Amino acid sequence: MRHRKKGRKLGRNPKHQRALLRNLASALILTERDAEDEPNAPAVKGRIVTTLHKAKEVRPLVERCVTIARHALPHEETASRFETDAKRHSDAWRAWRASDQWRQWSQAMAPAVAARRRVLQLLGDKEAVRVLFGEIAPRFSDRDGGYTRVVRLAKPRLGDAGEQAILEFVGRNDRKRTAAPKPIFEDEPEAEPAAAETETPAGE
Repeated sequence: MRHRKKGRKLGRNPKHQRALLRNLASALILTERDAEDEPNAPAVKGRIVTTLHKAKEVRPLVERCVTIARHALPHEETASRFETDAKRHSDAWRAWRASDQWRQWSQAMAPAVAARRRVLQLLGDKEAVRVLFGEIAPRFSDRDGGYTRVVRLAKPRLGDAGEQAILEFVGRNDRKRTAAPKPIFEDEPEAEPAAAETETPAGE
């Protein structure tokens, strides 16, 4: 019995379920990276194709990760005001470490570091965390939830006829509705008046 246990089993044990969801979430996030020169570059950025049930199950995990990263953006912006451009282990860098400016930077950056560690715990992929905080989170800075969508596909999967779906980030591949242009009819030429019938004389 599964009393009050939400979520789908997906035919797997709990450890395999977690691994599957982490891999799917990381795969979706990694499609946003710059991979033009790589041999396994994604066909469409911000989109993966999987089964409908897997897409519905992994969507809350992706939304949670984006929310955590989005809430860390203000802390990173605050910390950027106190950081230095000096090279690491240089004299200027050591002087910055000894100043109050470094303490202010450390206090402002702590929540952002904690957020990155939390997302790394959820995803288990450092590259996915970097892409999430660097490219995806700034795009959704003004959006409160609803970062992804699930779109069913009409064509079933070959082999087992599983119901397929697209899981993608909103904003990049949006379908824009355009109003159909009104048809323009050419002015029809006016009909020529019919020739009047000539009356024949009554005597004929």
